Amino acid sequence: MGAVVEVLTRKAIPVTQGVVLLGIADDAAGQQIAREVSRIARTETAIPVVTTRDSSQLLELSSRFQPLAILLDDALAQGVALADTLTHLISLAPVVLIAPLERQSDVATIVSAGEVDFVARAGNFVPLAVSLMERRLRRARPGSALPEGWTEFPEDLGEVFRHEINNPLTGILGNAELLLSHRDQLSAADTQRVQTVVDLAVRLRETTRRLSNAWEAHRLHPLKSA
Repeated sequence: MGAVVEVLTRKAIPVTQGVVLLGIADDAAGQQIAREVSRIARTETAIPVVTTRDSSQLLELSSRFQPLAILLDDALAQGVALADTLTHLISLAPVVLIAPLERQSDVATIVSAGEVDFVARAGNFVPLAVSLMERRLRRARPGSALPEGWTEFPEDLGEVFRHEINNPLTGILGNAELLLSHRDQLSAADTQRVQTVVDLAVRLRETTRRLSNAWEAHRLHPLKSA
């Protein structure tokens, strides 16, 4: 089957807007997951949902948009290393992976890091996959409040974020992008590793910005942001 992309919203999606990204097989279970996740995204978070049934297009879309959570059906990853695909995707957003139980050992190390939820493709697995996506979305939704316990941090926490984290990140990004400008001298594997560094740094910078903004909102309007 050729690449198919469905944007489950009537509005155009800005490239910089957060989306829910679904890479699902074209079967009854996949269609049910798409319906349920799109319903949750609309009613709970008002986040657009983008679905695809093509693995290469999933990777392209993950770089084009800013995914807040990704669902990957391993049926889309046939013929490619599943661990490599996951490593790329988790550099951008948390992932819910649907795969046969015997593939769990292939990705055990990545799953143990906490950015991947593994759903065994056995029995009635759809409700579990949907509930895990809902949990990931609630954690990642834009404008979410400060994490529990952060309200006791010092008032200059926003400045600490900006100077102690963003400044080193700028250096990391600059050097990584400089390496990528000479990608013709790098192997494909090394290029992918450097690109992963860039993706992770961008993700960390966005997280730092979001937390810094949430902290400033809490500091200026503590009752409203509580």
